[in-house]
Amino acid sequence: MKRKINDIDMRRWKEYGEILTDSWWYFPSRDNSGMHTPEYHGNFIPQIPRQAMLRFTRRGEWVLDTFAGLGTTLIEGRRLGRNAVGIELNPEIAKKARELVDNEENPYGVSTKIVVGDSTVDETYRSLPNFQLVIMHPPYWDIIKFSEDKRDLCNATSLRDFLDAMGQATKLAVEHLEPERYLVLVIGDKYSRGKWIPLGFYTMQVIMQHGLMLKSIVVKNIEENRGKRGQRALWRYRALLHGYYVFKHEYVMFFQKK
Repeated sequence: MKRKINDIDMRRWKEYGEILTDSWWYFPSRDNSGMHTPEYHGNFIPQIPRQAMLRFTRRGEWVLDTFAGLGTTLIEGRRLGRNAVGIELNPEIAKKARELVDNEENPYGVSTKIVVGDSTVDETYRSLPNFQLVIMHPPYWDIIKFSEDKRDLCNATSLRDFLDAMGQATKLAVEHLEPERYLVLVIGDKYSRGKWIPLGFYTMQVIMQHGLMLKSIVVKNIEENRGKRGQRALWRYRALLHGYYVFKHEYVMFFQKK
């Protein structure tokens, strides 16, 4: 008999209105409750890991976030009763994440851990358990400068280098992902010199090369981000002038380990 991968009681399926099943997600505002904070440029909204954990994990299971940032996934893990490990390259950000996570209530007594390390290096994973869910929200290549560290994916010198690093991070994470469980990729595209770079789909192809089957692609609506806040008219003018469309989306891609 197949083991359940969530706590949903299908006899009462109509009661789970919070869990999204459509491929277009619109959130009118970011959840900034508790220890969640938007202060780190590039943090994804907490609703994304929440949806992933509700749909593809059970209480007490383990979640890995390979690009932890300020611990958004770990904070949601505490709220939902999921154990979670976050890998973060930047020691200063990791320290801040620990403080935030430690100050979040832990009603289920779960384990949450921040590992300072490079998610593309085998050594980082050596003491980690197996996981029932992996969440990956990498830098969107060089759109945002997160650090001066050459290992940081935002400093990849080419698209090929970025994709190679993502392939290595995926390979190592998947080795710790249990069979038939899910990996979630959150990523967007970019423009470069007037050309659309489909970063999301390039990364999707890399992930599928590591024994993962694409199950769904969700498009998440973005009304404003820091780079465009208060400048909607200016970006519309630029789009009309230069013949492009203003980004208002991110992809949330769901993969299953074969």
